[in-house]
Amino acid sequence: MHVNSTQWLTHLAWHAKRGKQALEAIGIWPRFHGRGMHDRFASYDQYPCQHSVCGAHLLRDCLYLYEHDQQVWALEMHDLLLDMHAAAQQWRQCGAPCVPAIEREEWVVRYFEILGAGFAAQPPPIPEAVPKRRGRQKQSAAKNLLDDLLRRAEQVLAFLDDLRIPFTNNQAERDLRMVKVQQKIAGTFRSEVGVTAFCHIRSYLSTMRKQGHAMLAALAAVFAGKPLPVAWAPG
Repeated sequence: MHVNSTQWLTHLAWHAKRGKQALEAIGIWPRFHGRGMHDRFASYDQYPCQHSVCGAHLLRDCLYLYEHDQQVWALEMHDLLLDMHAAAQQWRQCGAPCVPAIEREEWVVRYFEILGAGFAAQPPPIPEAVPKRRGRQKQSAAKNLLDDLLRRAEQVLAFLDDLRIPFTNNQAERDLRMVKVQQKIAGTFRSEVGVTAFCHIRSYLSTMRKQGHAMLAALAAVFAGKPLPVAWAPG
């Protein structure tokens, strides 16, 4: 199940694949020119919009590495992300457009200090006697996260430079919640027709709720043959 959502709109769609094939078939990402917030799934990177990485996913990844692999740097990064989030919230409440430059630089310096400590703590790679396959050698989860935090630093820290950017993609998580409820109650979908209908209905109802319409009135309008119009922007 794929979800694309904003504060005002929800679009749910299903596809047998998760990656590029699905994103192209659904058709939103190829035409999107704003800023997309998502996890670190590589298929999103091929699209030339602006990108942000969800802070909640990073927090979970960091906490897992600390608890399961005793990666101390990961706990430090976990705490730093929370501290930066709290600072961004405070400046947002003050009406600031971004975290002031002096404070931002202090956060960024600390971010890269933790990354440096993390890279230094990783054991050197052990060369394989006989390479199993061509291409990139398999890495530990800690090294993969470190590489991503370095490569995606601008995406991770973007919420400091523009306080309109949220720290997480919890909006999408909330819009998927009814899918999980349906799975718990009824299990998996029984047919392609059924899951397609579910996506259409939930997309419409979620969008109507976001735009201030009562759910019963929105459903009644559909059965009357006059579904409520979708406002594509606030106003």
